[in-house]
Amino acid sequence: MGSAISQVLRGNGESGYGFHTSAEDITQGLDLSPTTAIVTGATSGIGLETAKALAMRGARVILAARNIKAAQSVKESILENKPDARIEILELDLSSLASVRRAAEDFHARNLPLHILINNAGALVPRFMRSEDGIELQFATNHLGHFLLTKLLLDKMVETSRDSRMEGRIVNVASQCYRIARDGIEFDKLNDPASFSTTYPLGYGISKLANILHAKELARRLKERGANVTANAVHPGVIHTNIVRIAPEYISYIISSIFSKQFEFSKSPSQGAATTCYVATHPGVSGVSGKYFVDCNKAECVSYANDMKLAQRLWQFSEKWTSPAGDGTD
Repeated sequence: MGSAISQVLRGNGESGYGFHTSAEDITQGLDLSPTTAIVTGATSGIGLETAKALAMRGARVILAARNIKAAQSVKESILENKPDARIEILELDLSSLASVRRAAEDFHARNLPLHILINNAGALVPRFMRSEDGIELQFATNHLGHFLLTKLLLDKMVETSRDSRMEGRIVNVASQCYRIARDGIEFDKLNDPASFSTTYPLGYGISKLANILHAKELARRLKERGANVTANAVHPGVIHTNIVRIAPEYISYIISSIFSKQFEFSKSPSQGAATTCYVATHPGVSGVSGKYFVDCNKAECVSYANDMKLAQRLWQFSEKWTSPAGDGTD
């Protein structure tokens, strides 16, 4: 009981922010008008709150979404509160590699800069399903789609950071559910229906571990390249959003297994978006790359989320599966 109470009553961390901080708190006083940001999964939950917070501070926000009607509705709601908001829509289905390529081509055709890329969208499914490319759906959507999108937009981000003399930032929205993947990533079993658990969200945990490892390896490569672009991963918290409603049978497991040692009440979507907004926009994170953030503060990962050999292997695997010749069926 003592640890639970301390979590509920805990104050802010070294950053000055914490569990109860909202996206509005994080962005208060920031002028984001010089920036262009892409937010995936921006039609609901923390993606929506992230997009709203950035737009309200002046950023040009591109809503990357599969459901164009829903994205249009979000755009209209933001414009009602901020008539001069700069909101654009980009059609994107992260479970389809062809759609990711079309979205990247569409963005490049707009001849816009890109300062911030927030890889937020996610899928949580309780049964084995394959994407149109023949890849397990959660891994395809949560990791491979974002991996390819980031790859196709990276040169633009590096170019923008150089021309604008502003640091570019890439944020992967992961989850403490990565802890479920205690055996790391067994690449030969990713597409095996027999390895899929309907009892607990192992596939989701693997995809979230991949988000963290992707950010760490990307950060290493960006540093090696000398680029003024950072890459980090965040845990938004437990939030009641569409991803929870899709697979309610998993929720009791997630809460009991992942947060048993660190009790955490659910956050509002705005509180859930706070860490994303902090890492994407705040001056206090300048120059910080390859890290994992929880409650707007740097946090330690367990060993397998710091395994750089696994991160490099994941990168090679992802390159193969997202190549035009790759089909994900090996």
